[in-house]
Amino acid sequence: MDSDTTYHFVGIKGTGMSAMALILHDRGMSVQGSDIEQYTFTQRGLEKAGIKVMTFDPSNIHEGLTVIAGNSFNDDHPEIRKAREMGLTVYRYHDFLGKMIEGKTSIGVAGAHGKTSTTGLLAHVLSGISPTDYLIGDGSGKGVPDARFFVYEADEYRRHFLATYPDYAIMTNIDFDHPDYYESIDDVRSAFDTFASQVKKGIFAWGDDENLRKLKADVPVYYYGLKDTDDFQAVDVKRTTSGSTFTVMYHGESLGEFEVPLYGEHNVLNSLAVIAVAYFEKVDLAEIRRELLSFSGVKRRFSERKVADMTIIDDYAHHPSEIKATLDAARQEYPSKEIIVVFQPHTFSRTIALMDDFAKSLNKADKVFLTDIYSSPREKSGKVSSQDLGAKITKGGEILKVENMSPLLDFDNDVVIFMGAGDIQKYEQAYEELLSHLSKKIN
Repeated sequence: MDSDTTYHFVGIKGTGMSAMALILHDRGMSVQGSDIEQYTFTQRGLEKAGIKVMTFDPSNIHEGLTVIAGNSFNDDHPEIRKAREMGLTVYRYHDFLGKMIEGKTSIGVAGAHGKTSTTGLLAHVLSGISPTDYLIGDGSGKGVPDARFFVYEADEYRRHFLATYPDYAIMTNIDFDHPDYYESIDDVRSAFDTFASQVKKGIFAWGDDENLRKLKADVPVYYYGLKDTDDFQAVDVKRTTSGSTFTVMYHGESLGEFEVPLYGEHNVLNSLAVIAVAYFEKVDLAEIRRELLSFSGVKRRFSERKVADMTIIDDYAHHPSEIKATLDAARQEYPSKEIIVVFQPHTFSRTIALMDDFAKSLNKADKVFLTDIYSSPREKSGKVSSQDLGAKITKGGEILKVENMSPLLDFDNDVVIFMGAGDIQKYEQAYEELLSHLSKKIN
């Protein structure tokens, strides 16, 4: 890292970009960035750190900058184009991440689903035990002096994780996603095989994933899960009033009971992966237990709050597998309540490629509402609509507009889950304001 330059982030409000900016800031570097004017949930952390955030403008680019370009923007972006024309050093986000992890014991968390939750949990556990730098896909990033560990989210999109060579990798699953880039599940698996070949010490992979069972790697692969065929196995899994407890077995030897304040089988599996990594780094088991107990979750992953008599959950789920996991956790925590989902489909290509799977997962709710499809900077339109998805949903499928959230007022003392990776939070905010207003009138 160069202390004589100012690092300028093009697209600083992106989840990975904001986390990276925070790490550089913590390391004493001069950091600034630019993005769209719209407020995002990642912005607060940047503001609290005193990092200057500007709106996109080529005049932001001048001598003395090193530019880090967000992957949502191509080389035609006015700021990136000007930086290249001026001969400034320009890094793509993933390439710079590859440089940042050097010199630490690095753990990359990869997988189609569960990356952010697992990265957040691993960062929390290790930070309580040894100095740890971390980059989490919810916009959280931290750099500490003399860090022993570097925990980061390793994103498979466009094979970006291949710019990193970690000591360890956690692989939560392999699934077909990003149909705008990957051609098939075999194409996705080949990317994970290549990433596996770059891992230096060991891989921890979910044992129930048939694609991960075929993983080709030059280092040992340790499987974690709920079966006797797994190296790290969770047994005697129980739901408690505050989360989940389970006993961990490693090759038939008990490592004792652990507790995590989270619901759902996927959270037990994520915890198991974290325990496995920490165990291999010779971390004291009592310290792992202590840190697991104090985990409060990551942003936009099953974030809960009460408004009037309703429980509102905010969740990033935007793939059928993630939707199913979130609904399973909600059923476990709230077995006697109606579960209502407001889902914002994310990108036209994903919606059309996984239409039937979306309908199947969403039908696990008691009632489903949809918003219009959220388009990405790369994909502004497509030959599919939310109405097409709604027609396949038997538990509802009505389209909600942000100007009229009143259909949600038919529910009392229930659970509403707002799901999506776009701007679903504006619907959530409109509903909360409506609920609060009505509650005040009644009281």
